[in-house]
Amino acid sequence: GAAGVMGAFEYICESADSCSGWGEIELILCVAENCIGAAAFRNDDIITLLSGRTVEINNTDAEGRLVLGDGVARACRGGADVILDMATLTGAQLVSTGKKHAMVVSNDEGWEQACVEAGKKSGDLVHPGLFVPEWFGDEFKSQVADSKNSVKDRMNAQSSCAAHFVYSNLDEKWLEEGGTWIHIDMAGPSVEAERGTGYGVGLVGALMGVV
Repeated sequence: GAAGVMGAFEYICESADSCSGWGEIELILCVAENCIGAAAFRNDDIITLLSGRTVEINNTDAEGRLVLGDGVARACRGGADVILDMATLTGAQLVSTGKKHAMVVSNDEGWEQACVEAGKKSGDLVHPGLFVPEWFGDEFKSQVADSKNSVKDRMNAQSSCAAHFVYSNLDEKWLEEGGTWIHIDMAGPSVEAERGTGYGVGLVGALMGVV
């Protein structure tokens, strides 16, 4: 995901004249690595994210959403109007939308459809996932923190739930003022024959009108 948005950012900068109407574009890389060490978090740890939300760790393999949560919170503080995050967030995405289509979750139906059309244009295909915050919040309920970092029911739209974890770190005032959030889970189409596909560069480029 980070590689995809970084590649897209470089491509967009090289095509600046084609997307001059977008104003300022900022790239925030959210990078995590599974690694054993004295500073690694453990199950039952409680950490505080940049948004101020506290999180009870109940799955140490669900680390990507933690840095994405910090990333979108940072973007809100930076005054962004539109925030797009992209990650190989869940293996469950392959169950939801397959190996060729990524999944998009957004609080804006127009932008969601724009992603679908950009996918068709670029070949980086994407299909909508569920955006229902009022249904999925309870999946992360914790008795000792604002939320856990992984769902209690793995049979309840896992990929959409993971997206909602990221969404929960957006500033409420930013959302009330009309902020747009787009989440791309591209675990499936990011790899083919044990090699990275470069997924995301074309999608974001097409979304911004430079493809």
